Amino acid sequence: MRVALFATCLGDTLFPDAVKATAVLLTRLGQEVVFPPGQTCCGQMHVNTGYQADALPLVRNYTADFADESVDAVVAPSGSCVGSIRHQHEIVAERYGDPSLRERVERACAKTYELSEFLVDVLGVTDVGARFPHRVTYHPTCHSLRMLRVGDKPLRLLEQVREIELVELPRAEECCGFGGTFALKNSETSTAMLSDKMRAVTTTGAEFCSAGDASCLMHIGGGLSRLRTGIGTVHLAEILASTEQRDRSREEVSA
Repeated sequence: MRVALFATCLGDTLFPDAVKATAVLLTRLGQEVVFPPGQTCCGQMHVNTGYQADALPLVRNYTADFADESVDAVVAPSGSCVGSIRHQHEIVAERYGDPSLRERVERACAKTYELSEFLVDVLGVTDVGARFPHRVTYHPTCHSLRMLRVGDKPLRLLEQVREIELVELPRAEECCGFGGTFALKNSETSTAMLSDKMRAVTTTGAEFCSAGDASCLMHIGGGLSRLRTGIGTVHLAEILASTEQRDRSREEVSA
């Protein structure tokens, strides 16, 4: 398949390793990965804060890059952004666009996938040949659970990773408290929710907390760092892209 990689804003600016890992993983699985250079924000933050009309140019840009028939699928390492694309782009196009845009949005949305659902539902794989010899707990993000309904697909993928010690996260389905501008507008509530999430993570004794959304990792990771817990965060894509050969290559470069 010819797969277009959608990096997302946070992936581009703060979590480039997750984007690179997605490309490495898909290539290893035999996909032809392309990266449209004109891609930008999906428009989620505009829609979520009430500026739907301002998201129109971003929706147009997304369809210009990803509705092309030469692309079989679009994959993003973000349940949040894929949720926005599949559920919000149609609303914006219907209210502020034209029939041509609505048709392109329908085509682009129909082939846009979050990483874990693409691997399991489209490629039909759970064992991607990964190796990650660490104790890991997994935080299922709100948009992937409630909007995309990916269910246990990320966990099914992680369970097949060699040498991983996967430990259950208590009250896993509770929100971490980020929610984009929610963390700014309702900072006290957000902080309380983050405290609950960090408490749950620390009880697992995990070395790493993983998730499929960079936004949640940014929020949880910042809290864990400030408390000097010693627990790191790692994107699901980075675990799935990790192999013994890649680990050895990193060691040779650092040496």
